[in-house]
Amino acid sequence: MTKRKKTIPTPGEQIAQQILDNYDPKDTQDIQDALKQIFGPIFEAVLKGEMQNHLGYEKNGHTGESTNTRNGYSKKTLKTSLGEVLISVPRDRQGQFEPQIVKKYQRNVSSIEGKVLAMYARGMSQRDIAATIEDIYGFQLSHEHISNITDCVMEEVDRWRTRPLKPFYPFSFVDCIYVSMRTERGVHQLAVYVMLPTTPMGIKTYWAFGLTKRKVSMYGAVNVEEARRAFEKLKNDWQEYPGAIAVWENNFQHVEQLFMYGSAVRKAMYTTNAIESVNASFRKVTKKGSFPNEDAILKIFYLRIQELYKKWTSHRLANWAMIRNQLLIDERLGPLMETYDKDF
Repeated sequence: MTKRKKTIPTPGEQIAQQILDNYDPKDTQDIQDALKQIFGPIFEAVLKGEMQNHLGYEKNGHTGESTNTRNGYSKKTLKTSLGEVLISVPRDRQGQFEPQIVKKYQRNVSSIEGKVLAMYARGMSQRDIAATIEDIYGFQLSHEHISNITDCVMEEVDRWRTRPLKPFYPFSFVDCIYVSMRTERGVHQLAVYVMLPTTPMGIKTYWAFGLTKRKVSMYGAVNVEEARRAFEKLKNDWQEYPGAIAVWENNFQHVEQLFMYGSAVRKAMYTTNAIESVNASFRKVTKKGSFPNEDAILKIFYLRIQELYKKWTSHRLANWAMIRNQLLIDERLGPLMETYDKDF
């Protein structure tokens, strides 16, 4: 019978066994406390290694080639993902040591900035963010600190707003959403315009088709003649609203242009669920009240869009293969698709 090879524990498994042997945790809180106690010695060991590399000799092993020496330790409280941890940071006599694992004046090693931005992007107020951080991580963040963290993205916001558009988008939806902004004269409504384009690869957002019954009967027509008949029925059904009918009559030529394209392309054009879904996502993070200035509005919209990008990049428009084929055979759009579609 072949002997089974002995499995060698991985470094992680060895560390886990040592924790179990030395701390004997009974529940998840015991495990968290054990890991927290390990954090400090790990940082201190790395810092000692950095000091040795800085001086060029081990502790108690001065070679005489350097006039700089160790000069004890200073205490520093770090904010980590497991709570606050006290560590001893080595010093050198000439004050030239520049630690890298925990830099001078750095006290936060929890990557909390990313967590704060994520919560802010989801519409949480500064008060709620501060309470959540204290509840989960055990340390406090002032409202000013949270504001400073979120303000750091303004440079990114400016670059993002002024970035050049791509040469070609098969579809692009433009809409606006109103938000409240406080001014010296009171609270005013400010329109934020939203543009939602689709790349030549069909990357956009979740799509769910469905409009009101009367609109579908017109847009869903198989040809322009059927669309005109549906429009006549619409005018008859809504004759008590002459103003609304006049708007349609003045712009029906644009509806007729839809029938220059195939049914799949038309559906992608007239369906507004995508932009409405984006606006609904924006309303979730703007309904908390009025904003103090335009930067605050741009900041929350930018961070929310970064969250939405994570969904958009992995989804194409529904029925994209047929849409793409109909675009490719179009006399005007076909050459553009061939030029800019990376999948072509």
